[in-house]
Amino acid sequence: MRILYLDCAMGAAGDMLAAALLELLPDPDAFVAELNGLGIPGVRFRRERAVKCGIAGIHLAVEVDGVEEESHDVHGHEHGHEHGHDHTHEHGHGHHHSHSGMGDIEHIVRDHLALPEGVKDHIMAVYGLIAQAESHAHGVPVEEIHFHEVGAMDAVADITAVCLLMDRLAPDQVAASPVHVGSGQVRCAHGILPVPAPATAHILRDVPIYGGQIQGELCTPTGAALLKHFVSRFGPMPPMRPRALGYGCGKKDFEAANCVRAMLGEDGDGEDQVCVLSCNLDDMTAEGVGFAMERLFEAGALDVYTVPIGMKKSRPGVLLRAVCRPQDREALAGTIFRHTTTLGIRESVCRRYVLERKLEALDTPWGPVRRKTASGFGVSRAKYEYEDLARIARERGIGLDQAKRLVEDGE
Repeated sequence: MRILYLDCAMGAAGDMLAAALLELLPDPDAFVAELNGLGIPGVRFRRERAVKCGIAGIHLAVEVDGVEEESHDVHGHEHGHEHGHDHTHEHGHGHHHSHSGMGDIEHIVRDHLALPEGVKDHIMAVYGLIAQAESHAHGVPVEEIHFHEVGAMDAVADITAVCLLMDRLAPDQVAASPVHVGSGQVRCAHGILPVPAPATAHILRDVPIYGGQIQGELCTPTGAALLKHFVSRFGPMPPMRPRALGYGCGKKDFEAANCVRAMLGEDGDGEDQVCVLSCNLDDMTAEGVGFAMERLFEAGALDVYTVPIGMKKSRPGVLLRAVCRPQDREALAGTIFRHTTTLGIRESVCRRYVLERKLEALDTPWGPVRRKTASGFGVSRAKYEYEDLARIARERGIGLDQAKRLVEDGE
């Protein structure tokens, strides 16, 4: 299982996350060229070497209309630009900037960027988190949230880069450390706000965060939204074998290295991690339980099973269990609540040992037959796909064992 771990000991901003993930690729310069070919209006990416507290990393610079936006320590009303932990919407270039709403952003993303549809969906989901947070913080409807034009293009660039990198890296699990948000206050166009700023704090609900001694805003709304969208668990680094490391640097200097560290690796020697969701049911029909099990498999469960149990007042009941990948547990929990009568779900995290599995298609005189093979830990085994054997058995009017022997003799 491929694991991506993000160390957010100095918070997170969009450009820092993008730079850290970029360094995990075998050819980051080729990816930057790909970003520059997407057609984000007026935007050009540039990969720069950076050093923070003696640690060499990368800064991903974004130029909008030939100018890399400067940070002014201003926390603006309409977020959309941030670099190295700062957002700014009062620009010092003497330009007049118009504003863009969510509809304008979606038009750019959906209609103008040469991206897979799944990546576009991720971009708009991240923007949705930011807009909802701004709406809550400022007490205005989402449709009235606007982004300064230059800041919007800069944020589109950062968010697009991270979403496309996540798609390219394709981790099976994304984990992150608790997020350092900084401390003190931040100045904005409307006055002084506490750190984390209201929009950031809203996005980071249910995420472990801490303040520390560093004065300033370390986690920006865009960084918070990207973490909230992609990270399935926050906590200590899981057991893994790192294969690639990246350091994405911000522009500011602190007493600690101002960077996000990304680590991409594999879990150890055939080990895997799964979540087991359990609930007790005593007021559902067998058909209802069966229907719920079908929906759980459709939602991505690795396995679903029931165990007969005795419940309070001597009532017979059913223990329903769904085994899933950690990143799927919230979707599976929602499915359980939607299709069963339970009022609560228990979760346990287990490590399991798995054999390496492959699926191959065999050409036989009776049509293609799929064969699953599994190996590891000194063992090897193979099994033909049931549906393919059943098809041969039905077509020839024979039993499954006979169909299996036909396939074996025909190999």
